[in-house]
Amino acid sequence: MSTSKPKTIALFNALLITLVAAMDYLLLTLVFSLPDIYLLPIFILSVFFVSYVITLYSINKFIYEKITIIYRTIGQLKTKLPQGLKRKKTSEDVLGIVNQAVLEWSEEQKQKIAELTAMADYRREFIGNVSHELKTPIFNIQGYILTLLDGGLKDEKVNVKYLKRAKKSVDRMIAIVEDLEEISKFQAGELKLNKETFNLNGLVKDVVEYMEMKAGKYNSTLTVEVSPNQVFNVNADKKRIRQVLINLIDNAIKYSDKKNGKINISVFDFHDYYLVEISDNGMGIPEEYLYRVFERFFRTDKARARETGGTGLGLAIVKHIIEAHEQKISVRNNPEGGSTFSFSLDKG
Repeated sequence: MSTSKPKTIALFNALLITLVAAMDYLLLTLVFSLPDIYLLPIFILSVFFVSYVITLYSINKFIYEKITIIYRTIGQLKTKLPQGLKRKKTSEDVLGIVNQAVLEWSEEQKQKIAELTAMADYRREFIGNVSHELKTPIFNIQGYILTLLDGGLKDEKVNVKYLKRAKKSVDRMIAIVEDLEEISKFQAGELKLNKETFNLNGLVKDVVEYMEMKAGKYNSTLTVEVSPNQVFNVNADKKRIRQVLINLIDNAIKYSDKKNGKINISVFDFHDYYLVEISDNGMGIPEEYLYRVFERFFRTDKARARETGGTGLGLAIVKHIIEAHEQKISVRNNPEGGSTFSFSLDKG
């Protein structure tokens, strides 16, 4: 029996009822010798028509109403039926329409469950990372203070050195908290961009000069592959883009080749935007981690990350800043080694 053909069901039911009624009518006529056998065709047609109409009405009326309730229950907050269901209230395919709605709802719920599971995993990992990042400076501070209290405070060779180390750990904790606060403000939309038109090439030059001393400490050289006389006017928040450039160049310096690091900064002119690329010649990023490098506290080499310092939030902040400009940032590995970070900016 097909649930998508109520007319067929009504026809079958009407034929069955008509057959039974006709047999009863004939039996009564023969047993009691009733002279009304000539009325049998009229009787059969009447029974068939009434049975068919009542059955079809019952199917469309009561089943449709029950299905409507089920659909609304499954749809939770949905108060409107699908357009097809409203348009074909007495359609032969009412159950098919609702079945499709249920399947779509089921897929939506599966997707939501998957997203919630992923978010729960991310929260657990994030909380673990936060506790790990804060635990190290806290324990360091505790150790320095205990040493000073145990007599180190009176030792002039120890007290100043340990106080400086404690201060360094405090500064690290403050940097982590400030970065987390900044990311939270970006996500909440509380940080507003102060866009202006400025020369991107000039900003790149200023940042490179600012980072040259740090690059020297890591045996790295910074190269800008753009003519210093070129003008690339962009419409963006200059302070935030400076922050982006510093973070990306700093990251490239830390992870470039230890003996002969080379960091290239390039600006490409496209039709309606400029593309900035910052490349290094380090080990690159494992392919399975490329899509995660912009996550908070995510580090591909945690041991080396502890050596180079940082909060582990720099790339996450960079991503939020670029996305706040409604632009994109990406990362790829270079065929010759190292990695390249790219982001776009609208022309001024």
